Amino acid sequence: MRKVTAAAALSAALTASLAGCGGGSGTTDAGREARMGTPPASAPAASAPAASAPGAAAASPGGPAPGAPPAGAPGRAPTLAPGPNGLTPVFERAKQQTDKTVALTFDADMTSDQGPRAAGGERFDNPQLIATLRTLKAPSTIFMTGRWAEEYPDQAKAIGTDPNFEIANHSYSHHAFKSPCYGLPALDGAAARADVDRAFAAFRKAGAINTVPYFRFPGGCYDDPALRALSTAGVTAVQWDVVSGDAFAKDPDAVAEQVLAGVKPGSVVVMHCTRSAAPVTEEAIQKIVPELRKRGYRFVKVSELIGT
Repeated sequence: MRKVTAAAALSAALTASLAGCGGGSGTTDAGREARMGTPPASAPAASAPAASAPGAAAASPGGPAPGAPPAGAPGRAPTLAPGPNGLTPVFERAKQQTDKTVALTFDADMTSDQGPRAAGGERFDNPQLIATLRTLKAPSTIFMTGRWAEEYPDQAKAIGTDPNFEIANHSYSHHAFKSPCYGLPALDGAAARADVDRAFAAFRKAGAINTVPYFRFPGGCYDDPALRALSTAGVTAVQWDVVSGDAFAKDPDAVAEQVLAGVKPGSVVVMHCTRSAAPVTEEAIQKIVPELRKRGYRFVKVSELIGT
């Protein structure tokens, strides 16, 4: 794995908002562990899947009204039972998997203040990556920020109505839910909970219906207060166990090699759907997907991993 200095990672986080999403080096032990897909010591272990009952579906925050999923949405997507003291549960990898399944996940990052950069021509989307995933018939989970959905509503709707994909929540503003976290601005408990709701609202406004009650912390940074702040949101926090290293990478072969070296049955791979800051991801996927299929792997969405 390539390493960058803490200063470089901090600069990248401030200028492109996604160094902490699996592509940069952390500045604290907790942040580094979160980036690598290992929950900080204070976080609860992943719980057993909760039953996909109508009551569980009603808890999904992806619906058009509180407690109700939108028509056509996978409202019965499995979630994990709450952790100790009712904390938001954390899923990292299907550790009991014996099947050769792997979930590709892509963070569609954009902060609440990057509109001027988008207006100036910077591209925070990656339509070619989405087209390649469709062509390869590789089911994927897109962890989208609400700001991204607002900037690219047509793409959010297209992704969110395509059965090949499911949209999960990556916050509205890509601010941190604990501090320090790669130099990202931090939210307190009440603001953090509202930020999650605002992101789901942005997905609904864009017309995305394939939303799932999963949440990825910006930077992968969290602690017990962050898990407590989201405990009423009805979401499962999703980390990862394979870091692609695609953020700011220039060599698609190196990204592909890193993913191929790390994947195990039940793995969750973190990558990015942001052209300006992850420019070689689509090329890497062209190598990753065929090679993993040759090795007998089947691509699934996170919801299928959690449901096993």
